[in-house]
Amino acid sequence: MITPVSTAIAESNLLSRWEARHKLIGLLALIFSFSFIRELWLLPLVVFITVIIYTLSQLKFAYYWSRIRLPGIFLLVLALILPFGAGSTVLARFGPMVLKLEGSLSVLLITVKFLCIFALVLVLFAGTPLQKLVGALRSMGLPSLLAEMLIFTNRYIYQLAVDLQQTQVAAGLRGFRGRSLKALTPLAYIVGTLLVRSHNQSERVFQAMTLRGYGEESLAIGVDPVRTADRLALAAALLLAAGFIILQFFFFPLS
Repeated sequence: MITPVSTAIAESNLLSRWEARHKLIGLLALIFSFSFIRELWLLPLVVFITVIIYTLSQLKFAYYWSRIRLPGIFLLVLALILPFGAGSTVLARFGPMVLKLEGSLSVLLITVKFLCIFALVLVLFAGTPLQKLVGALRSMGLPSLLAEMLIFTNRYIYQLAVDLQQTQVAAGLRGFRGRSLKALTPLAYIVGTLLVRSHNQSERVFQAMTLRGYGEESLAIGVDPVRTADRLALAAALLLAAGFIILQFFFFPLS
């Protein structure tokens, strides 16, 4: 059975107790400040802050590795192309290929920023139950219809994954392997069947919810009370984000 990512950590760590609205604003501010960084000497500080936050979240490195592998493919492609195509200062030659300094530094900057931002995104979404995140967004002005759609989508995307697994098992028991171009037609039938089943299930769920009063009023999504520690943590995150922006654009402005 597939479980939501919010169950990846315990509820006892410091970041999981951070009130969702303050956590959302604070981590997003840090994420955007990291994205603006252009100076290489700021990267060790970015890594240090990211490691502290990720450690406090009590997420395992194995969990990070399992999530970074797929987007890491695109980063790997960039790392293989950019050092040989950008810049003019030659570092080394490998036959017809020329390794250049500017491209290598750009890859270093992009890679570190990407890894750190991805870690903060995991802390935000894997370390906060969706119900709390949606409640935070709802209290900050998100329309109730969108909030309800987020909750229902999160609930039934896992059900769709379970249906897909069951369909794959059933097709495998009937001899389907899906390793050639001839398998495209059966795969199209499988996808079509899943879409039809999902549509029919959504109709049944909607009818059942309507009989129970859904649509008369918005779903009640509560938020946690705000503590002094929540405000202090938000202030610290905003100060760090502002510090990066000030260092980047005022002391070392872009040419």
